[in-house]
Amino acid sequence: MPQMGVSVAEGTIVEWSKRPGDWVERDETVCLVTTDKIDVEIPSPAAGRLAKILVEPGDTVDVGTPLAELDASARPGEPHPEEHQDEPEPAQPTEAAPQAEAPPAPRSGDGEADRSGFHSPVVRRMADEHGIDLSQVQGTGIGGRIRKRDLVALIESGGETTAEPAAEPAEAERPLHIESPYRPEEPDTAPETEAPTPAPARAGNGAAPAEDVLPGERREPMTPMRRRIAEHMLESRRTSAHCTTIVEVDLHRVVATRRGLKEGMKRRGVPLTYLAFVASAVVAELDRHPILNASIDGDELVYHDDVNLGIAVALDSGLIVPVIRHAQRLSLEGMASEIGRLAQRARGGELEPNDVAGGTFTITNPGQFGAVLATPIINQPQVAILDLEAVVKRPVVIDDESEAIAVRPMTNLCMSWDHRALDGAEAARFLSGVKSRLEEWER
Repeated sequence: MPQMGVSVAEGTIVEWSKRPGDWVERDETVCLVTTDKIDVEIPSPAAGRLAKILVEPGDTVDVGTPLAELDASARPGEPHPEEHQDEPEPAQPTEAAPQAEAPPAPRSGDGEADRSGFHSPVVRRMADEHGIDLSQVQGTGIGGRIRKRDLVALIESGGETTAEPAAEPAEAERPLHIESPYRPEEPDTAPETEAPTPAPARAGNGAAPAEDVLPGERREPMTPMRRRIAEHMLESRRTSAHCTTIVEVDLHRVVATRRGLKEGMKRRGVPLTYLAFVASAVVAELDRHPILNASIDGDELVYHDDVNLGIAVALDSGLIVPVIRHAQRLSLEGMASEIGRLAQRARGGELEPNDVAGGTFTITNPGQFGAVLATPIINQPQVAILDLEAVVKRPVVIDDESEAIAVRPMTNLCMSWDHRALDGAEAARFLSGVKSRLEEWER
C-alpha cells in the first residue's frame, strides 16, 4: 500500500484489475484503492507476471502493507502453469435430484468471464455525474469490466451517452448536506397472524442476512468513504470543544458586484458564486485573526503562515474537501476559478492525495438548497469551519434614526470553532470582520 499523501495512513482495496497469472506492464494499474479522502489507481512498480494477490477487495490495510507478489523474472508471452487458476467455478447445485445443468458463466470475446456488469464505486459515481449509460460503454478491464480510464477517455473525447447528464445547479458548488437518492420500496405485507420479529443486533458493517431484514427495509454496508467520514466526524466531536457563533450578513453590495462581473467571468470560463466572495473575505480576515488559521497538535497551537483553504464538495457517495493552497494570494476571480476547478475535479474523481491534504481552514456551503442554519463539525486538526447558508430576501432596518425598512439579500454565516484554541470574543470579532468586508464590498 503506497503512501498517498502525508495525511493518509491506510487504504481499502476496491477491486483488482489484474489476476494471478496476468502479465503487468510497469506503471499499469493493478488495483483500485479507496481512502477516507479519494479513490486511487495503484500502478505496478515493475513489469512482470502477477504471482499472488495478498489483500482481497474490501480489506483495509496500513500504508506499507504488501498487496501482491509480482514475478519480475517472467517474460511476456511465456506460459504460466497457474494462469487464471483463481477463476471461480460455477456454483454447483445443492440438491441431489436430477436437474438441468446450469449454463456456464458468460464469457467475453477473449475467453475471460464476462465482468462488464460489475462496476466499482468510482465508475458508478462518474457515470452518474456525467449521465453515462454504462450498458453502452465498452470496458477495457478483465472480462470487459469498465474502468475509470474508460470513462475518462469517453468524457474527454466528447463521446455521446445515452442518458442526459444531471443538470448542475446555477451556483458552482453543491452543498455539504444532500438528500439521499434512496427511496424505500413498498413494504411487504406481513401475515396477519404474525407480528414481525425485531432484527437481532449485528456486529460490524456487513449487510444483514435476509431473514433479519424487516418488511419495507433494505440494508447495505457503508462504503469505505462513508465509514471514514463517520469515524472522523465522531472523532472530531470527541476531540474538540465545539461552539458555534452565527452572524447575519446583508449581501446587497455583493449581489450588485456579482451582477456586474458575472457575464465577463463566464466568458472567461470562471463561475462567479457567492462562495467566492465569502472565501475572499474570510482569507483577508484570517490575516487579522491568525488563531483561526491554526491547528492543534497535542498541547501546542500551530500557526500557519499560508491560508490553505478547504472547500467542502458534496459527492454522491459522501463528501471531500479539496484544498486551495496559498489562498491569500488570489484575487476574487482567482478564488472563483480555483473553487470551480477543484469542484469539477472532485466530482470527476480526478483529485490526487495531496489535493486534499494540508488544509488550515474550511468553508462549506449547504445553503444552496435553502438551508438557513447549521452547526458544522470541525475538520481536524483545524480549529474552525465556516458554513455559508442560503441567500434569501428579508425586510431589514437600514436606518436606525428613521427606522427605514428595505428588502435585502441576507445570509447567515455559521462558524463552529474549538474552545480549546480560542474564546467566543475572538470568534465574534473574526465573524464581524468578515461581515463588514461583505457588507462594504467595493468593486
